[in-house]
Amino acid sequence: MQNFRRNRILVTGGAGFLGSHLCRRLLDEGHEVICVDNFYTGTRDNILPLLQHPRFEVVRHDITFPLYVEADEIYNLACPASPIHYQVDPVQTTKTSVHGAINMLGLAKRLKAKIFQASTSEVYGDPEVHPQREEYWGHVNPVGIRSCYDEGKRCAETLFFDYHRQHRLPIKVARIFNTYGPHMHPNDGRVVSNFIVQALTNQPLTIFGDGSQTRSFCYVDDLIEGILLLMKSPEDFTGPVNLGNPREFTIRELAELIIELTGTRSQLVYKPLPSDDPTQRCPDISLAKARLGWEPKISLEEGLKHTIAYFDNFLRNLPSSPI
Repeated sequence: MQNFRRNRILVTGGAGFLGSHLCRRLLDEGHEVICVDNFYTGTRDNILPLLQHPRFEVVRHDITFPLYVEADEIYNLACPASPIHYQVDPVQTTKTSVHGAINMLGLAKRLKAKIFQASTSEVYGDPEVHPQREEYWGHVNPVGIRSCYDEGKRCAETLFFDYHRQHRLPIKVARIFNTYGPHMHPNDGRVVSNFIVQALTNQPLTIFGDGSQTRSFCYVDDLIEGILLLMKSPEDFTGPVNLGNPREFTIRELAELIIELTGTRSQLVYKPLPSDDPTQRCPDISLAKARLGWEPKISLEEGLKHTIAYFDNFLRNLPSSPI
């Protein structure tokens, strides 16, 4: 602890799924945290245990508008990340990624602060290379229904690297693959939360396509550890770096495991695959292993048990709970 330096750290999207976990970890490390969120998808419930913390502050703000605060470091996590949310207002989604990045980079430039960008595996689109390495440029539809998020995040990466080259701004960029855990939004349309909520309410588990498409699932605690290691890494290592779990599962395998762990009476039902839905998504994490000494430690079964317990408690405390 003798080399510890307390920082004032700004986390945009701090009341969201990932942001709330990051805020807690930063407080646990002894830092001051400014949580910025417009509460479009984030909720106060996610940060309720932190509200009385003496080193925690909440600011309701939309980062598509300039923000004037003082901070030593910035983590930019603001942007709806699930298709069901980001497709409601696709123009706003693009603005959050692009205008938001410009505003946060401008703030970092003024403060001379290191800034982290939460990018995404979606920058690879429906990949023609498997698994995906950071050198792969992607296979993205620029005019599809997912483009507002995919291309918005790609543009944000461009802005981060241009600020780094042009203004020598210290940046860190992580491409985050499928992550799950407590504080996920129950209606975010993502496969883990969908399946768990359906299983706990004894509803059919909806599989889009034939269930053979694969995903890799990283538990949130593992991901947050990777983000923190990236921010603490030498300044010359900017990324982008993949953070995710390299072990693949088919969607059907995930559904069957959730049925087993919940003991539900739910059956599987199949529906057509949505437009632009990728058939494979898996990170090559060789770079994260080599430069950060990071790899996921929590198995899918263990992580799902924690996530199921969270959703079980969440659903039981809803008015007129169905379980």
